[in-house]
Amino acid sequence: MTFVNNANAIAIEVRDQEGRLVISSLEPTKNSNLFEPGVWAPPILTANLIFLFLVILNYKKGLPVTIKKSIKFIFEYEVSHKVALIIVVSLIAIYVIFNVSKIWNPEEESWGDYEIAVSQAKNWSAFSNISLSLGSDLRFFLLSISLNIFGNIRIIPFIVSISLLVMTYYLAAELSKKRFAGIISIVILLQSNLFLKYSVSATEDNTWTLFYILSLYLVYKKWFLSPLAYGLSFLSKPLTAIFLPMTFFFIYTSSLSKKEKTRTALLYITTILIPVVIAIYLYRGTSFDPNGFWTGLIAFQIFLRFDGLILVLLLPLAIGLFVASKKGILHADSLMILITGILWSAPLLAGFAEITNQAYRFVPLVVFFAIGISILFSNNMNKQLVTKKNFVTTLVSLFTIVTAFVSVILVIFPNLIQISYKLF
Repeated sequence: MTFVNNANAIAIEVRDQEGRLVISSLEPTKNSNLFEPGVWAPPILTANLIFLFLVILNYKKGLPVTIKKSIKFIFEYEVSHKVALIIVVSLIAIYVIFNVSKIWNPEEESWGDYEIAVSQAKNWSAFSNISLSLGSDLRFFLLSISLNIFGNIRIIPFIVSISLLVMTYYLAAELSKKRFAGIISIVILLQSNLFLKYSVSATEDNTWTLFYILSLYLVYKKWFLSPLAYGLSFLSKPLTAIFLPMTFFFIYTSSLSKKEKTRTALLYITTILIPVVIAIYLYRGTSFDPNGFWTGLIAFQIFLRFDGLILVLLLPLAIGLFVASKKGILHADSLMILITGILWSAPLLAGFAEITNQAYRFVPLVVFFAIGISILFSNNMNKQLVTKKNFVTTLVSLFTIVTAFVSVILVIFPNLIQISYKLF
């Protein structure tokens, strides 16, 4: 690691033992190589070239019959309710066994915001902690219960993360209409380094992500409760305010009737829109910060550098969801806009709200990536979508592919955008 100090910034460059570039936030220099490939370049290029080769073979009808049958079997495979229950319980049990020790792990105590979280939890009260600035009151309320009732501030966050695994399964199964797809989503979420890092964390817990996923699930199960779940997510982390357009698009592309869509949208407008507008007004920056915007744009390759599956498969997933959408698979468009929205939230927050980026804000991306993969196994189709041309969904698809392509390019060439990284 090389540190270069000057009057304007701290420049950081990180390389692995073989000298390959991992992360760079250097100021532009005459000798800098913008197109120096990073450590993830070989696996990403290899995986994407294989994917492209298979797509071309399939288009030319050149795939071997054995491979076609195997792919068809995997995509059509389903499990019974009983088997699905056993597998889900087993996966959660494995997660609990390997992560329960983190409840007493002091590693988190060295994090910068840990003491703030503990202090807020200790001093929380219903009367003194009503936030006039729309703060994270619900989050600190739950941390207060965890600390004062259970004796450990990480108990509730751990339970929340277990609930997030369950909720991910149910949302994936609901959208895809396949229990096997829901199981796949849990497996993908469990292999994520980012999810595991914050799954037993009081400093940056997953409460806001859980309630937001719940709000999407309730659009189908109990539409009138969906805004309530969204509101709880908003009270856990005001950052959820920028997710509202994504929620409206999810409602718009859902399989609900036109009447149900209108009722759900109106309920969101009357109960959620005003607090969200106030939050955006309070957290807006005084001016646009170009450096912050570019910093946010490279946040994906910085914070997900240990999540190889996402880095390698992000672009193939975007293309796969685009193809699925064209075939009439429901919710492929919804997952594209959810993934794209998270990717763009980092540069928009850093550029317009003057908020520094943090790794935990990409946990919803991991969840949506997992559900997006499961959508590819979906049996939930609407044949009318195949013949019905929709400019909005087509635009979303193309924008998602472009966003995924840019994100992957910035991972392949970490030095392509050279800026002074805003640490504080």
